[in-house]
Amino acid sequence: MNNVIYLLSEKYRKFCSVIKHGDGIAALALRLYLVPIFWMAGTNKFTHFQDTVEWFGNTDWGLGLPFPTLLAALATSTEIMGAILLAVGLLTRFISIPLIITMLVAIVTVHLPNGWQAIADPNAPFASAQVIASSEKLEKARQILETYGNYDWLTSSGSFVILNNGIEFAVTYLVMLLALLVLGGGRYLSFDYWLKHIFLNIKRALLHKAVRKL
Repeated sequence: MNNVIYLLSEKYRKFCSVIKHGDGIAALALRLYLVPIFWMAGTNKFTHFQDTVEWFGNTDWGLGLPFPTLLAALATSTEIMGAILLAVGLLTRFISIPLIITMLVAIVTVHLPNGWQAIADPNAPFASAQVIASSEKLEKARQILETYGNYDWLTSSGSFVILNNGIEFAVTYLVMLLALLVLGGGRYLSFDYWLKHIFLNIKRALLHKAVRKL
């Protein structure tokens, strides 16, 4: 029995030693998944910057945040720079921190009042009263479109849904950023990895030179 356990542990150790060279793939996948999300969010804010400022600051139909121009500028620059840095894997851990803060602010100020679901599905877990009520509204809209419109053409690109705009997607991005905060840019597939090795080689060379002088 002990021999079997030892054999399995050795097999597992060898397996881990092989796949560790591909552990950067997970970080790369997370980075590339997040790049278009933050790039679109940031460039959209930049293109419609004044509208973004008004939305941030308005207390009636917006977020009612203080210093809306400053916060809009910070959010816009963070998302655009975040997308660029994540794309190449540079300063991954550093840029993950302001992006995490951005996601937390978005969760609390924008999405949390709508509950969990991003797309309303009354049959899914965590369905709020708002989501449950959406079923009747969606069915009524479907009846109107079937009666007065070309429903087959209208739905040829996909089914109609009600956007609930809950925290689901924002929390998903937050979890991915937390993972990058721990993983970094990833082995072999990021600028972070190669810059670290360059600096370590320079440090070793300087230490070696200093030892030789003693």
